[in-house]
Amino acid sequence: MPAELTIAVAQPRCRPLDLAANVAEHAVAVREARARVVVFPELSLTGYELEAPAVDPADPALGPLVDACAAAGSVALVGAPVDEDGRRSIAMLLAGADGVRVIYRKSHLGADELLRHAPGDGPAVVTVDGWRLGLAICKDTGVLAHTEATAALGVEVYVAGVVHAPEELEEQDARGLRIAAACGAYVALASSAGRTGGGYDATAGRSTIWSPAGDVLARASQAPGDVVRAVLRPDRGSAESRASSEAAPAG
Repeated sequence: MPAELTIAVAQPRCRPLDLAANVAEHAVAVREARARVVVFPELSLTGYELEAPAVDPADPALGPLVDACAAAGSVALVGAPVDEDGRRSIAMLLAGADGVRVIYRKSHLGADELLRHAPGDGPAVVTVDGWRLGLAICKDTGVLAHTEATAALGVEVYVAGVVHAPEELEEQDARGLRIAAACGAYVALASSAGRTGGGYDATAGRSTIWSPAGDVLARASQAPGDVVRAVLRPDRGSAESRASSEAAPAG
């Protein structure tokens, strides 16, 4: 049985199309989170700019994020466009002490996204300290078939990065509850806050961690720079025995 897992959801300030500035904000969030896993919103490294240059996981510009993860003993799940052999995707990257790699590509794309990006190959899992984390990006969270297929992989935590408008907060919360019930798993949803480009002058924020029973364990404000965390326990008993939460300082 795995040990407890401390997980955080972060909604850093975003400077659209400024990779260096966004990497710096991510590094700050990782240090503040004091968590083993830190989840970031969709396209968090570039902002929601569908024409942003692809991010190379080997780019030295990501060095400050790798260094922050190494210092904190964390892995960061961040969002960026990637280009692999001419196939451009909206991806989730794992950054850790050993570097950065692509771990998931968004499966369900909006019409505008499809003009420049290819869908990913479907649900995926990454294992951290014995915990199986199911992966999703934004629209994936609203597709029941994707959620069910992710649940079938035996996930213990469902993690997602999203970009939602402020008026979509109710739907964001509804999705979190549906996913927790469908997967019988914790849900950690990192939601962009503030301006993120691509026509989003404001976004929803309110990044949240839910228990498998649907209890809110940690919830951020709508302010950019907020980070919250929860301690997840492998015990499948009551919600109280599964997790405790603690807000991390805002950046």
